[in-house]
Amino acid sequence: MINIGVIGYGTIGEDVVQAIVPDRGQGVQVASILVRDRAKYQAQPEIAELMTEREADFFAHPFDIVVESAGHEAVRLYGEKVLEHGADLVVVSVGAFADEALQHRLMKQAAESGRKIIIPSAAIGGLDRIAAGSLGPMEDVTLITRKPPKAWYGTVIEQQVNLAQLDEPYCAFEGVARDSARLFPESVNVSAALSLAGIGFDRTKVKVFVDPHITHNTHEIEARGKFGQIKLQIQNAPSARNPKTGYIVAMSVLKTLRDRASHFVIGV
Repeated sequence: MINIGVIGYGTIGEDVVQAIVPDRGQGVQVASILVRDRAKYQAQPEIAELMTEREADFFAHPFDIVVESAGHEAVRLYGEKVLEHGADLVVVSVGAFADEALQHRLMKQAAESGRKIIIPSAAIGGLDRIAAGSLGPMEDVTLITRKPPKAWYGTVIEQQVNLAQLDEPYCAFEGVARDSARLFPESVNVSAALSLAGIGFDRTKVKVFVDPHITHNTHEIEARGKFGQIKLQIQNAPSARNPKTGYIVAMSVLKTLRDRASHFVIGV
């Protein structure tokens, strides 16, 4: 049985925990959940009793893996400590690695601790192909992200355009992944994952659109290199509780956890 800790109980953290707790998730069990304020959650008793606001209580557990699902600041606050504690770290808020110094610190700590930092595919696919292709010369990688207006409320895009009155696709960003990951910490983590798998934050090209004509969060990836060419389009159903993310993100984390407990693994 693999013991996991979960940092954060927002949309993704809740979906992951809810899938594991009832039946111990096929060889995986949740040992503790670190949250800021237990009182804000209306969780079932068996989940509520796993929650703690105290960092010391959380890290008193002997975790095998800790899942971060609480945002960039959580990666900065707890990433090194998780690795030092002797657990592997699954990072959902992968855009935090746009901070190069933070990425180097965590990688150094992982090496010193003999642990792993794991980036799930989350909202995009093809990372295995991109990562393999990056071992040979890779010429370019481009990501085009399109989400409906409701996914952009509470972001900087709300200051650029009237989302409620938008009737044509609006290009809110065009540049490189390092900048997109910083500007949209909850919405374009896919650009960071793609960068880490491929040719880096400063060479991965990104376009971000608000599109009133779509209902799914859409990501289009194109890459060329010695391996050949890949063109991939993904349409993710947005979460009803948080349209910035999709159900597939929690599913991807669950697959990562269950792979660790399984003797048969597909798609690495």
